[in-house]
Amino acid sequence: MKAMRLHAHRRLLSYEEVPVPVPREHEVLLEVSACGVCRTDLHLIDAELPAIHYPVIPGHEIVGRVSARGAAVAELQLGERVGVPWLGFACGHCSYCRRGAENLCEAARFTGYTLNGGYAQYAVADARFCLRLPEGYSDVEAAPLLCAGLIGYRAYRAAREGANLGIYGFGAAAHLLCQVARSDGRRVFAFTRAGDSAGQRLALRLGAVWAGDSEHAPPEQLDAAIIFAPVGSLVPAALRATRRGGNVVCAGIHMSDIPGFPYELLWGERSLCSVANLTRADGNDYMALAARLALAPVAEVFALAQANEALMRLRSGTVVGCAVLRLAEVTH
Repeated sequence: MKAMRLHAHRRLLSYEEVPVPVPREHEVLLEVSACGVCRTDLHLIDAELPAIHYPVIPGHEIVGRVSARGAAVAELQLGERVGVPWLGFACGHCSYCRRGAENLCEAARFTGYTLNGGYAQYAVADARFCLRLPEGYSDVEAAPLLCAGLIGYRAYRAAREGANLGIYGFGAAAHLLCQVARSDGRRVFAFTRAGDSAGQRLALRLGAVWAGDSEHAPPEQLDAAIIFAPVGSLVPAALRATRRGGNVVCAGIHMSDIPGFPYELLWGERSLCSVANLTRADGNDYMALAARLALAPVAEVFALAQANEALMRLRSGTVVGCAVLRLAEVTH
């Protein structure tokens, strides 16, 4: 099969022929039809994630169809379309798993990082961690739901209630979350990197009441803010924009150092927290929500061999919405 593999940090991915993987007892083999390109893939390439084992196939927003099953798999059928998210395995018996916080499991394994991912024609995944996808979404549209949608949903719940929601970094996760927040009647204030007029136009088109550069103050105080951009300096900016008693949620898996800031920005019972990974319960809840709302993912499509171009565009901030690899063009 064809795959894009990372052999060392800060290198381009290599387009290679590799063996088709064989599913083990609890695994399924998926013929990949689409795979989202996520900022976490850039953190992998830049070695900003610990203990990377090379070579590795990135990609953790996988849409595929079951082409083979391990001996213990009964819940998924051959030919069934499923999605594979970032969380690819949790132990099931540690204190975190027992209380439903498998996203914090210290033995967890992650798709496209500690497990090979979906930048390939085929991928194996633990059937117990695959998600059934809602009807009505094409393969390309379903791919970003599996990380951009899911992590946005977990961050949204952590932000709690409030009319005015600020979103810092208006990319894949934000453009899906904006639609969810608007369906709940919330007023979205979108913050982008300086000069990102395309991102600001997209935010306004999706229902944001205001869109501007991240260093600018919003026209009204926020009840909560979610930071998707991996920029630590946005933390004090978001706290400054948030009212007393409000919440600031850091939603990325990696962020540059947070600079020092005066205590008065945190004082007034403002809270600052992070979200980590996701749970299968998150996945099932979000897919049900996506089925009900009929979200409209905005995607730029690339062929598998164009993964480096997609990542370069993502790094430069010129992708509008999200980037997705479509595998239909791959020749055997």
